[in-house]
Amino acid sequence: MTNDNAPSRRTLLRGAALTAASLPLAGAALPAAGSPLPREQAPITVVPGDSRYSSLVFRGYNRRFECEPDQIRVVGSTADVVLAVNEAVRTGRRIAVRSGGHCFENLVDDPAVRLLVDMSTMTDVQYDPRRNAFMVEAGATLGEVYQRLFLEWGVTIPGGTSADVGAGGHVCGGGYGALCRLHGLTVDHLYAVEVVVVGRDGKARSVVATREASDPNRDLWWAHTGGGGGNFGIITRYWFRSAGGDPAEPLPRPPSTVLDFSLDWSWDELDRETFVRLLRNYGEWTERNSAPGSPAAALYGGFTLTSRPTETITLSGQVATDKGARPLLDDLVNALRRGVDARPAQQISTLPWLLAATKGFGGGPGPFHRVKMKSGFRRRRFTDEQMAVAHHHLTRADYHHPYGHLFINTYGGRVNTVPPGATAMAHRDSIFLAGFLVGWDDPSEDAKHLGWIREFYRDVYADGGGVPAGAADQGAFINYPDTDLADPEQNTSATAWHALYYGDGYTRLQQVKRRWDPHGVFRHALSISFD
Repeated sequence: MTNDNAPSRRTLLRGAALTAASLPLAGAALPAAGSPLPREQAPITVVPGDSRYSSLVFRGYNRRFECEPDQIRVVGSTADVVLAVNEAVRTGRRIAVRSGGHCFENLVDDPAVRLLVDMSTMTDVQYDPRRNAFMVEAGATLGEVYQRLFLEWGVTIPGGTSADVGAGGHVCGGGYGALCRLHGLTVDHLYAVEVVVVGRDGKARSVVATREASDPNRDLWWAHTGGGGGNFGIITRYWFRSAGGDPAEPLPRPPSTVLDFSLDWSWDELDRETFVRLLRNYGEWTERNSAPGSPAAALYGGFTLTSRPTETITLSGQVATDKGARPLLDDLVNALRRGVDARPAQQISTLPWLLAATKGFGGGPGPFHRVKMKSGFRRRRFTDEQMAVAHHHLTRADYHHPYGHLFINTYGGRVNTVPPGATAMAHRDSIFLAGFLVGWDDPSEDAKHLGWIREFYRDVYADGGGVPAGAADQGAFINYPDTDLADPEQNTSATAWHALYYGDGYTRLQQVKRRWDPHGVFRHALSISFD
């Protein structure tokens, strides 16, 4: 239930992951100076009135949604999660789970949630020799995962570009990022997953499911290769090992350096015709360079089109190869210049891979944020008419707000080598993933900003009934959840919300749901249903 590669949110309000086990109980007497603080026995239960409560509640990314659970369980092990889930079932409490806290909708921060499981202290990363795979606990952030995997073993997973996103929700939604065109999605390297589920007897237990064909639990593994978070149980651990690879190299080795770039065009030089031509050039370059095995698969870029009065629009990204990086970037820059007089300001530098992987890139919607997000996969470039619509909404005289975005991220390459049914991630025929994002501060402005982004999205996808269901579209991304897609007033197409997210795989996901969550314990506004 997390986002992946929206523009960087490093400047946004974040609640730090709280190592609650190192803190004394609220109201308890502190030990004498020089004495160690007492360690509370896990799982830690935090209730309203506890000094830790607000820090844990406000870890959520989107201030539009807040929950007030009766209990927050800060868990430190799979056994702790089993206890928490059994408590929720026994007492009839609605349960949800938070890892990094980056969910865009109220899938976690819902007033109906009465018991919140917080994974922020489950951050271990280890090599598991028995499985010849790397184990990652669900509370680890992507930055922590990249650092541990690379510094200790020299390998990585092709995950997202926001270092503070939690692995828990990121992976099960698919997981994409700067290396996806070279190495595929994060789930393409998922070997096993541990999930706390509730059986027909109403009891919680942990289950490890692998991709092995002989594994009787394999359907549960499959569901977590793009089926989204919060649907089947609580994920506690992942194991990663590339399929069909060299046993001595269980995961990809990233390059030692990347070419990091940022190209900024001034809005003052971009009339509608120039804007459309520039985005046409970007789309045509991507159409030519997104085939599996293309040398340009090493180049990942995100074109962030930010609304006026912001001064510029920006294409930023990385070329992840130790050899020939500059010619690949030069080819893109030259393609962008065709028929465009406006010239971008360029910032180009060679960075160590780990620094580039954890710093992120792009702009964010603001320091304190109420957020709305929408998405769409694209098989071909956006049409000139669609980009003219984008220009209109980004420069509207009646919407003078600097934190509205359309970002268009490169996709394809190795991602598109996996058959759609091999994983629950159905989007295996796209060259772009587009995101529509707006952030603001004042609750009294909700209607204005929600109206703007809904009109923008509807008009761009007018040929698909207001959603990405047209001939060149391939649905939406579950890690950018958007409850509007389930609203018939917003989605006027003949395509159901679940088909946009899961394609033909939804029926299979429903079968997994019936087997592993027969009582519907794990649910939210966009959860897999039984019907």
